[in-house]
Amino acid sequence: MQSSGLLEWDERHRAAPERDDAAPLPLVVETSKMKPGRALDLACGAGRNALWLAEHGWSVTAVDGSPAAIELLRKRAVERGVNVDAQVADLEKDEYAIEPSHWDLVVISYYLQRGLFEPAKRGVVPGGVLVSIALLGEGRFSLRPSELRGFFSDWEILHDHEGNPGESPHRAVAEIVARRPFKLN
Repeated sequence: MQSSGLLEWDERHRAAPERDDAAPLPLVVETSKMKPGRALDLACGAGRNALWLAEHGWSVTAVDGSPAAIELLRKRAVERGVNVDAQVADLEKDEYAIEPSHWDLVVISYYLQRGLFEPAKRGVVPGGVLVSIALLGEGRFSLRPSELRGFFSDWEILHDHEGNPGESPHRAVAEIVARRPFKLN
């Protein structure tokens, strides 16, 4: 049974599917200029980042708890002639197991589940990259200043920003791009 939060997201995706056809996040575009490989987009929504990655040679798996979002993603992938392994799974209920040391790139954008960072980090291959963007502020679904950076203290930080991302002028965000070391201490 879907939680009320997932039902709300389903309604949003069904009510305004054109809103979900946004461009990929600039930080994802910039980060993904490395050699394409395997990418995992967690809490992908309707797949703006997943679709862009697939169009640029990445082998993409995209996961979201909203069946409506995944349906939109699959439809758009067919329309664009790309392959995205789009899966419905409630991340808060651990319905998707992140395979260890499997992904060259992991993206978590505008989604915060603090307990997801460690499995996501373990899923990145040595030398691979994780991109995360989350809202700053008060409450369960927002980060405190410097909190995101703390999850990656043992990784090489390639990008670290807190403030206005340019995409959402009304809410401050925390952004990080971090590379998994080839050898963890």
